[in-house]
Amino acid sequence: MTAMFPAPMDSHTMLRFLIGLVVLLLTARLLGSLARRLGLPAVVGELMAGVLLGPSLLAALLPGVAHALVPGDAATMHVIDGVAQLGVLLLVGVTGSHLQADTMRRHRRTALSVSLWGLAVPMSLGVGLGFLLPLPAGNEGAADRWIYALFLGIAMGVTALPVIAKTLADMDLLHRRIGQVILTAGTVDDTVCWLLLSILAAAATGAVTLGGMAFAVLAPIGFAAAAATLGRVLVRLIMRRAAAAEGAGASVSAAVLVVLSGATIAHALRLEPIFGAFVAGLLVGAPGAADHTKLAALRTMVMAVLAPIFLATAGLRMDLTALAEPKVALAGAVVLVVAIGGKFAGAYVGARLSGLRGREGLALGAGMNARGVVEVVVASTGLRLGVLDVAAYTTIVLLAIVTSLMAAPLLRLAMRGIPETGTEHAARIGDDVRPRSPAPVA
Repeated sequence: MTAMFPAPMDSHTMLRFLIGLVVLLLTARLLGSLARRLGLPAVVGELMAGVLLGPSLLAALLPGVAHALVPGDAATMHVIDGVAQLGVLLLVGVTGSHLQADTMRRHRRTALSVSLWGLAVPMSLGVGLGFLLPLPAGNEGAADRWIYALFLGIAMGVTALPVIAKTLADMDLLHRRIGQVILTAGTVDDTVCWLLLSILAAAATGAVTLGGMAFAVLAPIGFAAAAATLGRVLVRLIMRRAAAAEGAGASVSAAVLVVLSGATIAHALRLEPIFGAFVAGLLVGAPGAADHTKLAALRTMVMAVLAPIFLATAGLRMDLTALAEPKVALAGAVVLVVAIGGKFAGAYVGARLSGLRGREGLALGAGMNARGVVEVVVASTGLRLGVLDVAAYTTIVLLAIVTSLMAAPLLRLAMRGIPETGTEHAARIGDDVRPRSPAPVA
């Protein structure tokens, strides 16, 4: 009689899986803590954990030691990848659940201007650059060129809301107008980029036909519309029932189920699961839905365990030795300059057109430039879909690291000439006495 399920994981694979998980998490936590002590976002250290253990360093210098610490076989890595994918879905969902609608409404005009220009300029430059750079290995033909160019545009346009929120909190800027505009504009950027990434993923995995492209455009719009109507009512009912239960267990499990269900439905529609998780997170965090105090345990688990594993795993796929090739290094340098300059220029123009001063525009450009974990997710998606090769993936993840490193010092420098207003000071006092949800950290 044929067994209904495959045999359990064998003892050797289980041992390799556990060793790899322990090493990745331990290294990511240690380097993440070191990064925070140096005044950097934890995401930088957690990414560098994978770089340290992967082909960029340890695997190149001591391959035997690297193989003993991190599994190199496909079977074990697939299991670790499964844990990492769970981590990124919950990370995106938790980020979405912490967005505040009142902040978005208060500064919507300024933030919309900053967001639109901050997206349009770097994305346009990225698409143009995608037609000039050599195609990554494994891609050929006009359709692949278009997909690669559009993907590069999205990669240059993203903003990392988790890194921005943590940076603003550390610098005590959440109550300032600049901080609130950055958060709101970053929310718009993230939403648009997840939508575009989902459309592009559908185009990359299917035949490029008129019907296929129409489905790729209409499916995420239909998904978002259904979520905003029926989904919003259903999720609010689920989260309220869970919040009424004793303890935090019901709320945590309900939030996880909602986020994973959103990812599942999106994936079934040939959209990116990340888009579904983000939309589901927005529903969980909508006013009148979840009890955020009961979701603190979920946020802690995701930020302290699952997200570092994902980031370390993403770092493993970086191969900085590829930058030794002059063509790859030159392409990487061009991508960095264009992405950083384009985001600065777009945010600055949007700020000036909305009536902000020049120094405020520079502060917005500095804050919006942080790509962080969002860029890593985009790069990982491109690698999984075959749009990027290892060299192109390494360049984009390097962009995430560089922009995360530069965001805080540049923002601090720009804010020196912007005095705190009376309204902002009153908001600071109000925040000190009013409980608030913790900012997402990554």
